[in-house]
Amino acid sequence: MTEAGVGGGRIVVGVDGSKASKTALGWALRQARLTGAVVDAVIAWHPVVMFGYAPPPGDFDVEGTAGTVLGETLGEVLAGETVVTVRRHVVEGAASQVLVEQARDAQLLVVGNRGHAGFAEALLGSVGQYCVHHANCPVVVVR
Repeated sequence: MTEAGVGGGRIVVGVDGSKASKTALGWALRQARLTGAVVDAVIAWHPVVMFGYAPPPGDFDVEGTAGTVLGETLGEVLAGETVVTVRRHVVEGAASQVLVEQARDAQLLVVGNRGHAGFAEALLGSVGQYCVHHANCPVVVVR
């Protein structure tokens, strides 16, 4: 991907592989094309804990799996995008807190209205709620 316009800022988008996050990523890419921004695609992960104990090493690579989900989602949504620079970030932590921290100096934070853990009836998931209330930049919640 080639560099978007200089000085267009940075758009952070939360990705978890869900349909809503793919829609949010597509929205962020279109906005970046219009504004010359760079897109920081962020996926958060937690170590697996079973009954209060971490699993033995080598059982499950949560960080690697998160990176794979991010890569596959970007591959699907980017589909030939050559204008916008997209940087990948696989970060340990709670998704809501990771996104707010990653967007600290961004021009915009983009999230889907709900991710994998959301209830179908919910209009806005817990991550989106947290971001709307705690981010230092404007937040776009894409439905």
